[in-house]
Amino acid sequence: MTSIGTCLAQGSARLAAAGISGARKEARLLLAQATGFALETLIGYPERPVDDRPKYERLLARRAAREPLSHLLGRREFWSLEFTVTRDTLDPRADSETVIEAALARIADRSAALRIADLGTGTGCLLAALLSMLPYASGLAVDRDPAAAAIAAHNFVALGFGGRAQTMVGDWGEALSGKFDLVVANPPYIPSGEIGGLQPEVSVYEPRRALDGGRDGLSALRRVIAGLPALLAAGGTAVVEFGDGQGVAVAGLIVDAGLCVVARRRDLAGRDRCVVCESR
Repeated sequence: MTSIGTCLAQGSARLAAAGISGARKEARLLLAQATGFALETLIGYPERPVDDRPKYERLLARRAAREPLSHLLGRREFWSLEFTVTRDTLDPRADSETVIEAALARIADRSAALRIADLGTGTGCLLAALLSMLPYASGLAVDRDPAAAAIAAHNFVALGFGGRAQTMVGDWGEALSGKFDLVVANPPYIPSGEIGGLQPEVSVYEPRRALDGGRDGLSALRRVIAGLPALLAAGGTAVVEFGDGQGVAVAGLIVDAGLCVVARRRDLAGRDRCVVCESR
């Protein structure tokens, strides 16, 4: 029977050969998934035998084929919260935490009963992160894909926000009524012709509808921004994520929509990642 140490050594080598950075860490996570062992056990007891080697090998094969680790584990962390993820949702990314930081910076009273809309919610990560910081806020999460909306609803309940978060299937904000104090959105913004050049984890396994921003990457952004004036309450704020090099164009769309650009925020890599705007 193979030991933990041998499984980790062989798994790490296989993943490294497939071009995966952090191969040792990922091999450990996959072995924990396959065996149910705690990570502390995998680190502290390398001599312990592994009973379910075939399950581990199947997970390694899928990861070596560049299926995302999050899909194999069924979860991904965002804003220190754990989200269920599937092939129907875009993986939450650390870059998008910039949206949360920008939104919170505009809220003077975090105890206010704010109403939030999350357009194109996916896993629900943006709305859930905001609700975790705004204890009296409530929100509505919208996604045009019923499977993604169902995952968001599951995550809200699992994280304890089921009583403050609703989900609906719709196309951006077009089906919404009423006004919102805060609107957040992470629409698809990758130009169609660039998707094939992305890492396989993204181009092959993530939903294209959540990536493809049309020929210039701005198709969904145009629709989202054009609808913001009808959604924002007086003095309301919107925070919209965009792609590398799109900041000037997105700011122009916001001005054309009759809104006021307040700021652009950079992500951890120093790239412009989102724009903050307000109703006039």
